[in-house]
Amino acid sequence: MKVIIIRYSEIHLKGNNREFFESALVSNIKSVLKNFRYDFSRSNARYVVRNFEESDLDDIVEAVKNVFGVHSLSIAEEVNSDLQQISAAALSFAPASGTFKVVTNRADKRFPMPSMKVSAEIGGDILEANPNLKVDLFEPEHTVYIDIRENGKTFVYGETVKAVNGMPVGTGGKGVVMLSGGIDSPVAAYMMAKRGMTLRAVHFHSFPYTSMQARQKVLDLAKIIKKYTLHMTVDVVGFTEIQTAIHEKCPEEYMITIMRRFMMRISERIAKLHGAGAVITGESLGQVASQTLESITSTNSVATIPVFRPLIGFDKDEIIEISQRIGAFETSILPYEDCCTIFLPKRPVTKPRLEHVLKVESVLDVDKLVENALSDIDTVVI
Repeated sequence: MKVIIIRYSEIHLKGNNREFFESALVSNIKSVLKNFRYDFSRSNARYVVRNFEESDLDDIVEAVKNVFGVHSLSIAEEVNSDLQQISAAALSFAPASGTFKVVTNRADKRFPMPSMKVSAEIGGDILEANPNLKVDLFEPEHTVYIDIRENGKTFVYGETVKAVNGMPVGTGGKGVVMLSGGIDSPVAAYMMAKRGMTLRAVHFHSFPYTSMQARQKVLDLAKIIKKYTLHMTVDVVGFTEIQTAIHEKCPEEYMITIMRRFMMRISERIAKLHGAGAVITGESLGQVASQTLESITSTNSVATIPVFRPLIGFDKDEIIEISQRIGAFETSILPYEDCCTIFLPKRPVTKPRLEHVLKVESVLDVDKLVENALSDIDTVVI
């Protein structure tokens, strides 16, 4: 019988609360498999998917390998723990040429033959059937794995598919990610979901200065991220009134600084409203004027909950590499402006002093502007 073996990631390091993390992981795996027919069981420190439609195999593997908490998968043949059946299965995974070795794990110590002897016997059968093969115990081109389990069954497989690792979503608390249409913020969302955080997104939209295509681009990014976060809701906040007020009443060079402070206030309010304990941004230290230490300090000063910046020490190439890997890059670079790219000052302040920021901001009715923005939210469930 063909099966899929799923191995979990750092959950094995957990102590007495390990069951909590395993339960979340199983729930998340079943969530991404809800449209497939299959049976699911646990086998020691791994899970096994059985009785699925063969035509669904690739789709199941693709879905599960993107579940945070999963370390790797293998497509295996499950047979009775009988040497002849094991040998027949091993032959189906053996290459036609090149070098190989057989690796045996004998979890069932009642099996009458030790691991090394099993490997030697099966390796001999493979050589006999494939005269073009050679054994290489140190750097083989191919490996056939034999896993003899305690229940009288044996898994035989030839490859391991790497998954995303991390912690199961739902085990790391809740956060609100400030999602723009750029490259960085979707990667930041991915990174925090990888640490088990359940995410909600907030996007600031300045219609008519930013187009409906720009809004849709962000929703498309949220849909891409949902592949990893499992759930995603986007609160689209009307930001036009705030940006206009800043543009009209504040010095041009402070526009970005004041704007980021408003975004943080609103994001925090949304976070508290939905029981989230942190705000997440895609900022990278020194990347742009609003991401200097002084600018970040100014933004942080309005926050009363933690602000996570998972990309703070990344350079742009590293961020782009992750963006490409998770499938967000091509959407992120579509040429639709977001609110962070309008009314841009020619020379933004890069080292704002907080006392000057407070003085500049004092001409604005901050509370009223925040309340108006919070009353102008379009919530989109992805």
